[in-house]
Amino acid sequence: MSIAALIVAAGRGSRAGGPQPKQWQALAGARVIDHTLAVFRALPQIAEIVLVLHKDDMDQAEAFAAQGVTVTTGGAERAASVQRGLGAIRQAEKVLIHDAARPCVSAEIIAGVIDALDQYQAAAPGLPITDALWQGSEGRVTGTQDRSALFAAQTPQGFDLAAIRAAHAAHDGQAADDVEVARAAGLTVAITQGSADNLKITRPEDFARAARILETRMDIRTGNGFDVHAFGPGDHVTLCGIDIPHTHGLVGHSDADVALHTVTDAIYGALARGDIGQHFPPSDPKWKGARSEIFLRHAAELARDMGFTLTHVDCTLICESPKIGPHVQPMRAAMAEMLGIEIDRVSVKATTSERLGFTGRGEGIACMATATLVKS
Repeated sequence: MSIAALIVAAGRGSRAGGPQPKQWQALAGARVIDHTLAVFRALPQIAEIVLVLHKDDMDQAEAFAAQGVTVTTGGAERAASVQRGLGAIRQAEKVLIHDAARPCVSAEIIAGVIDALDQYQAAAPGLPITDALWQGSEGRVTGTQDRSALFAAQTPQGFDLAAIRAAHAAHDGQAADDVEVARAAGLTVAITQGSADNLKITRPEDFARAARILETRMDIRTGNGFDVHAFGPGDHVTLCGIDIPHTHGLVGHSDADVALHTVTDAIYGALARGDIGQHFPPSDPKWKGARSEIFLRHAAELARDMGFTLTHVDCTLICESPKIGPHVQPMRAAMAEMLGIEIDRVSVKATTSERLGFTGRGEGIACMATATLVKS
């Protein structure tokens, strides 16, 4: 069956505190909304993602659209936002409606809802209440509540698309969630397995708890690269894509950009995908004189295709000359653009070998690099 994911992110979430709505706040190296979307993007069952944003956040729409996400503007209340999101789904049989403020949802929880939709028109994860429940007034316990048949509702809540569209169109007034709308329309809703980790960020302290949960799931990898190139005839060297005037050039099959070669190998290493020579064999004449940014962009794209985010690159050039310091900023900017990351995540620095070895004798340039990738 064709399944769409509808992510609702049009709320303001004032109880969570902070300078902006909770879905845009930082969490474990990304924004809350980025973690949420990443879970659904990684699932092969999801054919389409629709994101509902507040009208004041529509400046973010273009960036999401570039990632293949359909974006629409929300309404004054959650029910209106969901209706607009349902209307933006192009083609699907089923839909999973999920709160952007639940960034710790797991693939297992989502799979449980999808499986239940084979038998039911609606399904949603729930967590059995285990704590004793009190009734209270004026700071005192006034009674107790039987918890044996109570569940804490979670998302994503899954539905037959046509059925939930009709249910929302017929519903008058507000609803706590889409299950309430579905039940008012007479739909049977199956309860699937929820999780205590599938928390909804509501209060300021929830950010720390969500970060701890996400950190236990992260696949963090570090790769190292090392390369050397000898000096030869020429009037400049190319480092990090920047041409630097020099008394010699660097010898290599491509443009001999030792810095980009090293960072490329570091990324391949973190991915356990060999080295630059395996992807771009020097025996192949089509790479003769090629710009090394081709290799680096390929490595960065491969990382994204495998579900990784490149979080940091550190590149150290080892040479007596040319002087690297005056060129560091444009080198960082060029490499950041090639990698598709912010410049403050790219480090370029240089050192000498105290006139020892081949670099000390001015025979060439060596480089070492480290790349860090994160998959959550």
